[in-house]
Amino acid sequence: MNSPDQLAASANPIGTLFNLMRFAVNDGPGIRTTVFLKGCPLSCLWCHNPESQMPTPEVMFAPERCIGCAECVRTCPNAALHWDEGKPVRETERCQLCGECCEECVAEARKRVGYRTTVPELLRQVLRDRIIFEESGGGVTFSGGEPLMQAEFLCAMLAACRCEGIHTAVDTCGYAPAETFSRVSKQADLLLFDLKLMNSYRHRQYTGVGNRLIVENLRSAAGMKRSLIVRIPIVPGVNDDQENASATMSFLESAGVRNIDLLAYHETGEGKYRRLAAEDQQKFTPPTDMQMRGLCDQFAARGFVVRIGG
Repeated sequence: MNSPDQLAASANPIGTLFNLMRFAVNDGPGIRTTVFLKGCPLSCLWCHNPESQMPTPEVMFAPERCIGCAECVRTCPNAALHWDEGKPVRETERCQLCGECCEECVAEARKRVGYRTTVPELLRQVLRDRIIFEESGGGVTFSGGEPLMQAEFLCAMLAACRCEGIHTAVDTCGYAPAETFSRVSKQADLLLFDLKLMNSYRHRQYTGVGNRLIVENLRSAAGMKRSLIVRIPIVPGVNDDQENASATMSFLESAGVRNIDLLAYHETGEGKYRRLAAEDQQKFTPPTDMQMRGLCDQFAARGFVVRIGG
């Protein structure tokens, strides 16, 4: 049998990541390493990882860390930065996202988000946590962004992990061509499927796309009898109303889905929007514990196996 490195080298796909988080406990069973792939076809207004949406690297700026040395302005090879009222200002039409300003920022106020890697390189990092996976019943979760946007790299990593006996999970919004979704679903040990809204018009209003493809892929996944957990982010004012809750439960019953995680919206992404110079994002309020328990009770009353959190 070929080794994982040989399998990966034969295809040699390249992946673009923006984070790798060890000791994750909310992305599947056990203690896991979560690999965050960059790029997403959705633009959810409440996204807590806005740096994940663009498929290419970006630059984030934390003004509170800036010491005013202006080294980034002097360093920029494209003259895309200028000094204005005590802080550097980026001219987006000139910026090539080369990252040289980040390299020269001693205060780490500027950070390049996104890097490219190969299957062997990423697998070596994952294998550092093998003993933790074995002792906790954990594994690797591929998240994002939307990992199915990098399907070749994802499938190669799933195959490499399978050769090493490592449990895999894919956290997906389900917005991908049916063939791509089916291919990934058959290779992953567990699907964590994010379901946001049942009304397609409202889904487009809040995420930028309709939900027809998402609903079809979720029904397909349930029909494959794959290990599947549907994860519903609860965003007050968006999808916490009774109409959406009832429609969601009816659809999941018809699809044969039983395992549900309810995920409370949190505000950790707001600072990231500022650092990406996207301060005009719509503001949302996290649900209360009482709201979460009420929704949990509704799902449980319909026979679903439901948890708050994942």
